[in-house]
Amino acid sequence: MQRFSFFQLALNALDRHRSWPAYWRDAAPRESYDTVIVGAGGHGLATAYYLAKNHGITDVAVLEKGWLGGGNTGRNTTIIRSNYLWDESAHLYEHSLKLWEGLSADLNLNVMLSQRGVLNLAHNLHDVREGVRRVQANRLNGIDAEWLSPEQVREFCPIIDIDARRRHPVLGATLQRRGGVARHDAVAWGYARAADARGVDIVQNCEVTGIDVAGGRVTGLQTTRGAIRARRVGLVTAGHSSVLAAMAGFRLPVQSHPLQALVSEPIKPVLDCVVMSNAVHVYVSQSDKGELVMGAGIDAFNSYAQRGSFHVIEHQMGALLELFPIFSRLRMMRTWGGIVDVCPDASPIIGRTPVDGLFLNCGWGTGGFKATPGSGWVFAHTIATGEPHPLNAPFRLDRFATGALIDEHGAAAVAH
Repeated sequence: MQRFSFFQLALNALDRHRSWPAYWRDAAPRESYDTVIVGAGGHGLATAYYLAKNHGITDVAVLEKGWLGGGNTGRNTTIIRSNYLWDESAHLYEHSLKLWEGLSADLNLNVMLSQRGVLNLAHNLHDVREGVRRVQANRLNGIDAEWLSPEQVREFCPIIDIDARRRHPVLGATLQRRGGVARHDAVAWGYARAADARGVDIVQNCEVTGIDVAGGRVTGLQTTRGAIRARRVGLVTAGHSSVLAAMAGFRLPVQSHPLQALVSEPIKPVLDCVVMSNAVHVYVSQSDKGELVMGAGIDAFNSYAQRGSFHVIEHQMGALLELFPIFSRLRMMRTWGGIVDVCPDASPIIGRTPVDGLFLNCGWGTGGFKATPGSGWVFAHTIATGEPHPLNAPFRLDRFATGALIDEHGAAAVAH
């Protein structure tokens, strides 16, 4: 793998950057691997990278039915934060945020992390109480968190309308200054490039059509490019997790919903933080290209379609203008959808399944992107050792039978 450096950038500029090598090999699947990861999104690629880097397991293939990063990784809105309420979530997301802070250096590729701060607005007494409670819980877990008054909100983000006469007045906000955004495709490319350099095969246009199980143990996969034997298999397929689980003979407590987002036409820099509102139900940030990146909640119906309903877009536009009247004359440039996998407690499933050798990473709902490095780190540990990492032990599948749920609806109630 050619390492990026100032010298390499200057050297390749001499021939107009036509000599850069491919980021990763376009590998053909072999007949067998030690480990196969299904899903070449951020979580799957991170898992493969940390299997190789942390555990020395390089006989690994990552299978993707389409193109690398073409699922939720390329369709999310890139927000990163760790200010979750419960200890289990806070520890996992904070570990991920710390990995984010060193990820560009680790992967030798700029993932464009911008720690511009994330505001969660409060519009009623319940919001205020929940926000203050979460700030105190975060501080107890060593996570940076602040409570801002309405005047401090306006000082931090001057374009927010805090007029007390508005329908949804701003009564305060939580702030995590280390939160922010990153470039989603750069994250996928960086992990793919780094995993490939360690010998991992990345196989695109290879859809899994069946999971081979014998004597209660996984033995391989059936794909559109032939059968592949494997000693261990990790499923990291987001909204299609329940489909893959059914191939292995078990059901998941997961529902799949479309989740929409959109961007406006580009404008000059006007919003230098991320603003979220559960009550009004919208969030917004501004990209490096000047587009406002916006989203809201999931569509109510179950679907595997990468599109959604017009009324959701209409609602989030109304919510946006409630907070930012100055955006009223902007034009919407494009909209898209992803397929999110939602668990009953709004927390993920990371661990073993009823089938020996088959591991599962799903249920991230609307907030999976921010967990990408931490998710890959702990899932790689689980696959390599057969036992959960301490950070993902609470997120096992059997919690839905034992009742040890991790209810993060309050911290994850808006798409982000």
